[in-house]
Amino acid sequence: MSRTFKALSALLCYPTEDLQAAIGEIRTILADEAVLTPPQVAALQPLLERMETTDIFDLQEGYVLLFDRSRTLSLNLFEHIHGESRDRGGAMVDLLETYRAGGFDLVGPELPDHLPVLLEFLSTLPAAEARGLLADAGPILAVLAERLTRRETPYAAILSALADLGQAATDTEVAAALLSEADDDPEDLAALDAVWEEAQVTFAPDPNAGCPVSRDILAKMDAPQKPITSPARAGTLN
Repeated sequence: MSRTFKALSALLCYPTEDLQAAIGEIRTILADEAVLTPPQVAALQPLLERMETTDIFDLQEGYVLLFDRSRTLSLNLFEHIHGESRDRGGAMVDLLETYRAGGFDLVGPELPDHLPVLLEFLSTLPAAEARGLLADAGPILAVLAERLTRRETPYAAILSALADLGQAATDTEVAAALLSEADDDPEDLAALDAVWEEAQVTFAPDPNAGCPVSRDILAKMDAPQKPITSPARAGTLN
């Protein structure tokens, strides 16, 4: 089990005071477990320092601007490749079955393709399987890393590290197609309202749901009624 994936999951959740209090522990985990390289850990330090020292309301406002009001930065992975098509529903089911095959069932308001949820699940897997699932999501992770880098936000370091672990790059056909889309302007409220109204679905983390530091997304999942001995690796994140 990798506590590093749990730590990264926590950092990608809506900021809370519990998360701020856990930054010291997260910093220790990232350094001691050595899942990430020293340069990757160093790249995360500005985000950790910001989380630790910035007023919680400023952190929350910044998070909402990035991930709630920018669809091109959505942490719901299938949103980027399936949009609102029926394919997304099938991909959701396949991913949920992957969780259940691993002995977990999703509870809480998050969708199965929400990146912090996926990272929580990866923390329960052997390293090779976890990297395989990251590779499935690779093009999306690489694109999110690129978009966050353009925004000059320290959150980019998380996605860059995950893309590296999944050996992902932005020179694939899928990544190129995603990067060809214009970035959202989180300050253009009229345009964003029109987009959300057209989609008729709200994709955002529940601000009241906390983060894995105070509410493990998967630790309290119920075991499936029909246990499956070997977790299936569904290729649903391509």
